[in-house]
Amino acid sequence: MKALRVYGKQDFRLEEVEEPQAGPGEVKLAVRYCGICGSDVHDYIDGPRLLPVSRPHPQTGRMAPITYGHEFSAEVTDIGAGVSGIAPGARVVVRPTMPCYRCQYCREGRSIQCTELAAIGGAADGAFARYVTVRADCVLPLPDSVSWQAGAYVEPLACAVRAVRRSRLEPGAVAAVIGAGPIGLLTMQMAMACGAQAVHVFETEAHRRELALQMGATTAHDPRDGDPGRIIGALTKGRRADIVFECAGSGPALHLADAVCGRGGTILEMGVHREPVSFDFFNLFFREKSIVTSQGYTNAEFEIAIAFLTNGKVNPHPAMTSATIPLDDVMSEGFAALLGPERAAHCKILVTP
Repeated sequence: MKALRVYGKQDFRLEEVEEPQAGPGEVKLAVRYCGICGSDVHDYIDGPRLLPVSRPHPQTGRMAPITYGHEFSAEVTDIGAGVSGIAPGARVVVRPTMPCYRCQYCREGRSIQCTELAAIGGAADGAFARYVTVRADCVLPLPDSVSWQAGAYVEPLACAVRAVRRSRLEPGAVAAVIGAGPIGLLTMQMAMACGAQAVHVFETEAHRRELALQMGATTAHDPRDGDPGRIIGALTKGRRADIVFECAGSGPALHLADAVCGRGGTILEMGVHREPVSFDFFNLFFREKSIVTSQGYTNAEFEIAIAFLTNGKVNPHPAMTSATIPLDDVMSEGFAALLGPERAAHCKILVTP
C-alpha cells in the first residue's frame, strides 16, 4: 500500500510499504479521512520537531521514516490478541496520543505531560495510508450521528476543549479569537458552547471572516482596519476581552492578543511559535493580565470533544473543508496547496485513501 513517509526536513515521500497487521493489543483500521494539520505543514518547512529523526523514541523504539497523519476517522478491520470491546466494522476515531501510564503525570491524570509521550503519526505510523495499526486504548467509538468527515475534526477540537478549560472561561465572559483557521474556528465554537456571551474574531482573510460568522462568531474583523483595541472596546463598552485565544502563532498575533485583552484578562496561547517573539511585558504587568499556554489534550478531553460533536453544540461547517483529495495527491494538492501562493484560500484539507 502507499503511505506518506517522513524522513526529515522537506523530505516527505509517498512510497509503497507493507500493509500492517494487528499485533497483540492493537487494532487494524481502514482510514476514511485524515486531515492535514498545520503542525504537519510546519514540520515540512522547518523539520519535524517531535518526530524522532536521530534516535529512537523511548516508548515506541521508532524513528524516521514514519508515516504521518494524526487527525482521522476509520473503520475497524481486525483486532489483535488480547483486544476486547472492539469489533470489525465499527466506526471509530483515534486519539493519537499514547501516554506511558506509568510516570507521575500520567498517574495524576495529566497524560499530555507524560515524560515518554508518543503519538500516532509522530513516534508510530499514522493515517496518511490506506491502513494503520494502533494501540487499542487509542480507539474510541464514532457515533453514527457524526459523519466520517466530521470525525477527522475530533483531534483539533480536543485541542480547543483543553484551551477553553485552561482559560478558565466563565459563563458571560467576552472572548476574542486571533486567527480563524481550523483551530481558531473550533475554539470559537467551543467558547460559545461553554457560555461565552460573545466571541469576536480577528482574521486578515475575508473568506475566513465570513466562515467565522457562519459558524457563530459575534463579529469578525480585519485587524488591519483600524485600531483593534478600540474596535473591541467600542463593542464592549471599553471592557475589551476577558479571554483572548491566540491561534495564529506569530509575533504580530501575540501583540494583537494583548491589544484586545482587557484589564485582568487572560491571553490563552494556542498558536505554535516557531521563532522567538519580542513582547513588551510592561502592559501585561501594569494591567495584571496573564498568559497561559495550552497544547494537546488529555484522554478525558478527547472524549469531551466527541461528546460536543455528538450533541451538536460544536459543528464543523462543511466549508471548513476546503478540499478533499486522494492520498496519491497528498503532496501535489495537499502540502503544495497549503504552502503555495493560494494557501490563504484553504482552511482544512482532508485526505482520503
